[in-house]
Amino acid sequence: MIDARWQRLAEVLVHHSVRVQPGERVLIEAFDMPPEFVALLARSIAQAGGTPLVDLKSSLVLRALYQHASEEQLHFIAELERTRMEGVQGYIGLRGTPNFAEMSDVPTEKMKLVRQLWWTPVHQEVRVPKTKWVVLRWPTIGMAQAANMSTEAFEEFYFRVCTLDYARMERAVQPLVERMQRTREVHIKGPGTDLRFSIEGIGVVPCYGLRNIPDGECFTCPVRDSVEGEITINTNSVYEGNLYRDIRFRLHQGKIVEATCADDGDRPGAGNPRKLNAILDTDEGARYIGEWSIGFNPHILYPMNDTLFDEKIAGSFHFTPGNAYQEADNGNRSSVHWDLVVIQRPEYGGGEIYFDGQLVRKDGLFVLPQLQGLNPDQLSI
Repeated sequence: MIDARWQRLAEVLVHHSVRVQPGERVLIEAFDMPPEFVALLARSIAQAGGTPLVDLKSSLVLRALYQHASEEQLHFIAELERTRMEGVQGYIGLRGTPNFAEMSDVPTEKMKLVRQLWWTPVHQEVRVPKTKWVVLRWPTIGMAQAANMSTEAFEEFYFRVCTLDYARMERAVQPLVERMQRTREVHIKGPGTDLRFSIEGIGVVPCYGLRNIPDGECFTCPVRDSVEGEITINTNSVYEGNLYRDIRFRLHQGKIVEATCADDGDRPGAGNPRKLNAILDTDEGARYIGEWSIGFNPHILYPMNDTLFDEKIAGSFHFTPGNAYQEADNGNRSSVHWDLVVIQRPEYGGGEIYFDGQLVRKDGLFVLPQLQGLNPDQLSI
């Protein structure tokens, strides 16, 4: 018997996120997923009049491919997958990987090749700008552990977060979009953070379940050379299987000129300043910022080392070294796109966001009357 929560999630993905239309081809790319849910999703796409295509992938298999990857091999895989991506109108990425550190012992140079030769031409150049796409994690025991929750409690949390009233969120975020579109300078203050940058002339994109599930953010991008100051990231972040703590950046004329983090050694899975700077040296654009976003999902309050959840935390923002999205484009290009989350609620030290000198959010809560519909007590009604 199909779990009713699965059915509701499939409906959100097909009818809200991708909004499948008759005759459209939709690719389901499923990593380590229960086949029963993939089958349910394929049926839901077909019932909406679409044509489902399915690609089942395993993190264990991908790890083996990455460890022994050659440039010729990656070019060939990318050519095949790019052709397929160019032929679909929708994309649903499902990721149920049980071990977030699965790729932690893949050599850095191999992961760099994968990003540049496989991920970038398929996803950054085709999927993101040219399809209706959505990505989500699937609840696993590992995610429950990361969230310090029992498996049952985490599943309840997961489905509550992923199937909330996104239509309500869509309405509530519009005043923030309008205010950001009128903004020239952003000033962010908090413990270890004093950052200024311009967003003048850059697009503003509200996110309410169309691209990520769960969702709840509104993003733009700094003018590329406008960022000045310092920022301290007060959540942990996993990148390519390595866990980074206490990341700090100093930026001048838009560029990260100094980057530090906790040194947890050279063992697999551990972040350190050498690995951090190697990521930022991947290419010329990796030390510039490709996104700035405000998070406001009312049900996500604490980090769990999973970007798709953490970047939506109520009272947070994230700052992203690397590639800019075309919808909010400052021209920066990179194979890196690393969302780093700062929580500004009082228990995390608080903080303030100003638009053109006007206080907009303090200690994680919007203070302008027209924006208070995005505060947790309103969105969670």
